[in-house]
Amino acid sequence: MERFAQHFHCSPDRLGTRHIREYQAQLFTVQKLSPGSVTNHLCALRFFYIQTLKKPWSIADTPYPKKRHRLPTILSQEEVAQLIDAAPTPFYRTVLMTLYATGVRNAELTRLKVSDVDSQRMVIHVQGGKGRKDRDVMLSPKLLEELRQHWRRLPQKSTGLLFPGNRWHSGDQPIDTKTLRHACQHARRCAGIKKTVYPHLLRHCFATHLLEAGADLYTIQILLGHRDLKETTIYLHLSQRHLHATASPLDALVLKGRSQQEE
Repeated sequence: MERFAQHFHCSPDRLGTRHIREYQAQLFTVQKLSPGSVTNHLCALRFFYIQTLKKPWSIADTPYPKKRHRLPTILSQEEVAQLIDAAPTPFYRTVLMTLYATGVRNAELTRLKVSDVDSQRMVIHVQGGKGRKDRDVMLSPKLLEELRQHWRRLPQKSTGLLFPGNRWHSGDQPIDTKTLRHACQHARRCAGIKKTVYPHLLRHCFATHLLEAGADLYTIQILLGHRDLKETTIYLHLSQRHLHATASPLDALVLKGRSQQEE
């Protein structure tokens, strides 16, 4: 609100829709902010005008900018294997395997505890996920064996954390999300992968590869913890099986050969 008032050198209660639209344009053209950042500014202004000034707010007059939705570049299963095999430390290897095998979010992985690994039912309990919702994800036999070896390597086991923090992984606090990014970056360089790799990409790979293997969207929605199935349908755009299921209309055309055209 302070920046809005300073821009016009005037108290916000004396400014109206025209000024809000002008300020919105300035955020785009001068400050070069992204649509998401501009939306955050507008939400703050809307809250102030409605809750504090008790003034009406018209979304039609001050529409939120549309976000640009970019599809992530998915790693093939071969590239995921190369990434995991290239991990420079056993700890990084376990982190990468867990991200890919479960599809959990970054913060969800950092909060995992040993007690969340249920080897009897072969599931991992994800507690307090996005929206404070709990869910279960599958526990791969390969991941279970890797986690057991990882647990034996940990110098400090009393905290109950699956991925304890600090340099020696012996702290009483979990690792932070920076560690996950470093694991991806180091492994990508060692594997010689040119694509950009980050922790959340392995979540995208998890869902896309499941879809390509024949899993249905509803199952993937539950595993990812998506509230709306629309969030999960993005993987239809990424799955090679779905992209190649329909032939291009070009293949149905009867075209003259190049040699015939030259004649």
